[in-house]
Amino acid sequence: MAGLHPRTARTITVAALATFVSVYALAALTGPGRAAAVVPLTVAVFVLQLRFVLPRLERFQTRPVMILQAALTYLAVIPFGVSVGMLSPLAGALLLSSAPWAAGVVVATAPVVEIARGGSPGHVLDVSIMSLVGGLVIYGLCRLTDRIEEVYAARLTLAMSAVEEERLRMAAKLNEGIGQGLDEIAAARRDTLDEVLPVARESLATARTAAADLRSLSLAPEVAAARGLLAAADVEATVRIGHTEPLGQAGALLATVLREAVTDVVRQGTARHCSIETTERDALLTLTITSDGVSTAAQGAEPLQPLADRVEEAGGRLTMGLAPNGLFTVETQVTTAETPAPRASSEHRLSLALLAAILVGFSIKGLLQLSLGDYVIAVPCLAAICVIQVHWVRTRARHWPWALAAQTVLSYAPIALFGKAWGGTPGFLVGSILVLLPAAVAWPLALATAASVAMIAWAVGSDTGLIVNSFISPLVTGLIVYGLIRLAQLADELSAAGDGLARAAVVQERLRAARDLHDLLGHTLAAILLKGELARRLQAVDPGRASAELADVTAMAERARADMDTVTGAAPRLELDPELASAVSVLEAAGITVHVTRTGDAPPTEASPVLSTVLREAVTNILRHSTAENVEITVAADRLSVQNDGTPADVTPPGSGIGNLSTRLASEGGRLDARPLGDGRFRLTATLAR
Repeated sequence: MAGLHPRTARTITVAALATFVSVYALAALTGPGRAAAVVPLTVAVFVLQLRFVLPRLERFQTRPVMILQAALTYLAVIPFGVSVGMLSPLAGALLLSSAPWAAGVVVATAPVVEIARGGSPGHVLDVSIMSLVGGLVIYGLCRLTDRIEEVYAARLTLAMSAVEEERLRMAAKLNEGIGQGLDEIAAARRDTLDEVLPVARESLATARTAAADLRSLSLAPEVAAARGLLAAADVEATVRIGHTEPLGQAGALLATVLREAVTDVVRQGTARHCSIETTERDALLTLTITSDGVSTAAQGAEPLQPLADRVEEAGGRLTMGLAPNGLFTVETQVTTAETPAPRASSEHRLSLALLAAILVGFSIKGLLQLSLGDYVIAVPCLAAICVIQVHWVRTRARHWPWALAAQTVLSYAPIALFGKAWGGTPGFLVGSILVLLPAAVAWPLALATAASVAMIAWAVGSDTGLIVNSFISPLVTGLIVYGLIRLAQLADELSAAGDGLARAAVVQERLRAARDLHDLLGHTLAAILLKGELARRLQAVDPGRASAELADVTAMAERARADMDTVTGAAPRLELDPELASAVSVLEAAGITVHVTRTGDAPPTEASPVLSTVLREAVTNILRHSTAENVEITVAADRLSVQNDGTPADVTPPGSGIGNLSTRLASEGGRLDARPLGDGRFRLTATLAR
């Protein structure tokens, strides 16, 4: 998850903006006497545009700064003769500032300025289109970066919501299956013991079944148990996991197969290596267990034959066999619940719309320079380029080399017919190269593509300014195309990672609930059953003691009710220990290593709610504002401390969440300390009043 940080989006956007604005600065170098003034102006406009990209500059998104940007932009365009395309950043900034009418006015001035310069009607239309498209592109790049920030920050909320939904589901199921039984036990009288004991027995069975069901929805615990069993038997284990948790009911069947197969490997006592591998494709989950040490296929298959029948009854398939190399393989295939296909995110749709606008804009720009007779060839070629280009937004298909080769031909071959009118299309090829190929290969090819366009311009006798522009323009177009496609992909990757975090958090919550069901409710219900049986036997011989045992049963049933609330996360007040377990689960689900240290006595019970809230806020800040890999949580009698790495150097001051906690702690005589420690480390400490 750390690799999918919003700073990647900011880097892409800054690079695209820098390249976009640099075109006008470099063009000024070919204008005698202008470079000294124009270059600083274009650089200033670029820097001002960064306030919509970099969080540290957000405070400059004010009206005076907008007026300054407008003044510098028009100063560069009108007195110094910079291309009216320089109006695009200003139009984009106004769109980002929720002033579309002002952006429309800026775009409308582009043709006016060009007409005043004596431009031809075709050129006026060309700059009008490019000013509009450029403004939309700059708006889109900045807006996509903001949206990626929001998606990144929302992943914790998604995970916590998924956990809460799972808790509600478990609470409803357990209340129906166990809660009513506990209520009956708590209301038991001596004359109803014969009726209560079956209820207790049934409740205990339900709790054990529920715990087993919660564990079986995930294959991870059984894989961990199998690894431990093999290690204890001195069998080298190799584990490769390729499925997505949770598995649903298919996990129970696979867990049984894995358990029995690994147990048999250990029972044989001759194996030295065992591999466990899972793969998942098109809702078909395959579990493969391979081991050495089996002499014949019959020897390995016989203990597992009953399982093969069970798998077949469930609609799956279990095959066993001995390979020529002596390895015995058990392969089980079952169908899991279909995962709904991901819907296109709003960021994906925005990127696609902006890319389409660029494609249409450049296509119209090229067509304006052609005669109507040329459209017969030009329009189909441009349409094919557009289709190929849009295709990269969603995925890189297996046939991408052929598509890239086709785009290369379509980008160069028509130049022989249409000349410089086709000179903009290699820019889209540059974008495809940057998207599809590794950076070490992509950048040399991108520069070579731009250089080839410049060489064509030189070969036809273009002046120096046009040759320079022919080299820069494909890079600008390519980088903007790459930015839009990569930002859309990044948003989709973040969304998928958020879904994965939610699934992992749900699995962790189910495993926690399974442990609590076994450790809390299971033990309590077993004790209730034992004491109930004892009370029933004592009724005739020692009524007084029978009454005492029955009172214990009633009290234990009430405590079990409270334990069930803890299991389902529905406790009436926040408790530090369950909250600590939940925090560890969520952090570990995000791939963060967590170390918990307890020193001295536990904090007082009355401090649990505020310390639990502090812990929640700390976890939220870690996942939202850092790329932490390690977290240290220290719990003492008078304080709770959370320390993490991966905090950006430009960390902002504590937000409203920390401020509210400080106020709450202060009202109880405590204090909150939140500060960076250097080297990317950050520590939050809540100290209680003594």
